[in-house]
Amino acid sequence: MTRTHQQPLQSKFLEAARSRVLIGDGAMGTMLQAADLTLDDFLGLEGCNEILNHTRPDVLEGIHRAYFEAGADAVETNTFGCNLSNLGDYDIADRIRELSEKGTAIARRVADEFEQADGTPRFVLGSIGPGTKLPTLGHTSFAVIRDAYRETAHGMLDGGADAFLVETCQDILQAKAAVLGCQAAMGEQAHWIPIIVHVTVETTGTMLLGSRSAPR
Repeated sequence: MTRTHQQPLQSKFLEAARSRVLIGDGAMGTMLQAADLTLDDFLGLEGCNEILNHTRPDVLEGIHRAYFEAGADAVETNTFGCNLSNLGDYDIADRIRELSEKGTAIARRVADEFEQADGTPRFVLGSIGPGTKLPTLGHTSFAVIRDAYRETAHGMLDGGADAFLVETCQDILQAKAAVLGCQAAMGEQAHWIPIIVHVTVETTGTMLLGSRSAPR
């Protein structure tokens, strides 16, 4: 199903953003580094933060809760590395959708808890990182990562994300693959949420790969 212009996007997140400034959370990785985690928590996959969505949801809930208590309106899911290259490095690429869903559901539970407590909507942004292999550099193919991002997006929709956040992009082609993957998943589920994209720009005004952030 393709959303048409006759089907306006219904989004509490966009409605809130139009009416007030929304405050986002801070770093996830820094908070995890400060947590008392063992190699067993990572199932031996040292550095794979996304596996904690399965093994230590309590830790993730605590981090999301701390950010909401500090005044955040929106938190990012612990899914920055839920992509083909990152999880593939740990030989668990088959768990992309599962870990994306679990990470999103954790944040959703805490967001709903706070909303029910005071009536103020809290939001969950599905964090989608660039991965370690970029198509423009020939590390991988566009179609392969697009389809993997579709699985990421399916998991986030299953878990209750309010928006996708395609973040820290260094490669326009990778960003396009992520956006198209999200759109494909939304079409397949007939469930549409906003897509937010941001890129990393060097002090020279170009992205890391040399692409210009804006035409001259």
